[in-house]
Amino acid sequence: MDAKTEKSNLIEGATGEWEVVIGMEVHAQVTSNAKLFSGASTAFGGDPNSHVSLVDAAMPGMLPVINEFCVAQAVRTGLGLKAAINLYSVFDRKNYFYPDLPQGYQISQYKNPIVGEGEVIVDLLSGERVVVGIERLHLEQDAGKSLHDQHPQNSYVDLNRSGVALMEIVSKPDLRSSEQARAYVSKLRTILRYLGTCDGNMEEGSLRADVNVSVRRPGDAFGTRCEIKNVNSIRFIGQSIEYEARRQIEILETGGEIIQETRLFDAKTGETRSMRSKEEAHDYRYFPDPDLLPLELTQNYVDGLAADLPELPDEKRARFIADYGLTPYDADVLVAERESVDYFEAVAAGRDAKQAANWVINELFGRLNKEGLNILDSPISADQLGGIVDLIKAGTISGKIAKDVFDIVWTEGGDPAEIVEARGLKQVTDVGRIEKTVDEIIAANPEKLAQAKEKPALIGWFVGQVMKATGGKASPQAVNELLKSKLGLE
Repeated sequence: MDAKTEKSNLIEGATGEWEVVIGMEVHAQVTSNAKLFSGASTAFGGDPNSHVSLVDAAMPGMLPVINEFCVAQAVRTGLGLKAAINLYSVFDRKNYFYPDLPQGYQISQYKNPIVGEGEVIVDLLSGERVVVGIERLHLEQDAGKSLHDQHPQNSYVDLNRSGVALMEIVSKPDLRSSEQARAYVSKLRTILRYLGTCDGNMEEGSLRADVNVSVRRPGDAFGTRCEIKNVNSIRFIGQSIEYEARRQIEILETGGEIIQETRLFDAKTGETRSMRSKEEAHDYRYFPDPDLLPLELTQNYVDGLAADLPELPDEKRARFIADYGLTPYDADVLVAERESVDYFEAVAAGRDAKQAANWVINELFGRLNKEGLNILDSPISADQLGGIVDLIKAGTISGKIAKDVFDIVWTEGGDPAEIVEARGLKQVTDVGRIEKTVDEIIAANPEKLAQAKEKPALIGWFVGQVMKATGGKASPQAVNELLKSKLGLE
């Protein structure tokens, strides 16, 4: 069995175990205001054919001009994937007919891509770590979009996407389960967002995946693969892999053979269906685009881009664990989105990072999830949440009162310190006042007192009663110390 194969990743068929082998071709739209070979806008949501230049529409005599910013974005992405940057790359024509491809060919890269081999490290919830090899990253232009639901007899073409810069990120066949594939795309999307090279909005088509799936007996050679085209959500990626693997296993176990083909995933039925036979490279008749010179970069240019890279998820995760003492789980949750990690770091600045993490993950994220909001929509700013953490550290409020303050700030806004002052929520630290309440509760519960002396764990009952009697304002530390003294448990 391959060293990368986990027993839990094998699929049980009617005649034994099978292993699914998955490779991904992720198409990521480059974050850029202009297209790859023209100055037309890349803004999403414009009226059909409102963002189209003469180059995008392939008018006679129009020549492509490379967008340098898109080149820089591709190099930055390659550096973020720890990949080799090729100082020499070539744009090729990939020839095929499609109604929304005005030129009759796509300008892409074939034998000489701008980025070579790299890797993405994926940490799963089970603790398993998968290193996914990156085969290449190349730049290419997007096609337009055919609209089939606008007229009962006719199809329309919208060229707003035509010529938009795409990075095609091709993985090696290192994935062995739908869970690994989902986690890989999630991690890749996170890296792209940190870099600012793709917004990763799958619902807008900014990130979509072609999923190559084959099955084999563990340890055997790779089987025949089928490509599932243009899957546009992480959930659908997982569903399409699971269905396709089962489909192929059933065919092989009944004596059939897998035909290499391109398939589509139907989200309504959860099934894949045949689209066309799979093309090979020679079918596209690749040749260097005569209108574009080879792309030649200098090492100084690449080094300059590398020096300006942000701290990426893996580095942040390692720093949070080593410097802040966070658990791997908490670190993973915090670094998953750039906006979330920025929020956390603002709360943690100059404060206890573990406590900041607890409040961000448990209280803030919990409330956001409950109300269907994201971090950018949070009614509580990082400064406000940091103010609550400061009040706890100062002993001004207890953890229980802090949750009440959090709720007030969430619903009404305001400065936490001013809310605590105005509403009389300050923690009672006067030992005399607390002692009086403790004595009253002990006197009223002699049977519990006797039980607590036998079973010290019952001190928690007394703590709860004191906190209830004081409206949660008594200092928990003072309450515990007084009770231990009076019950002779010190």
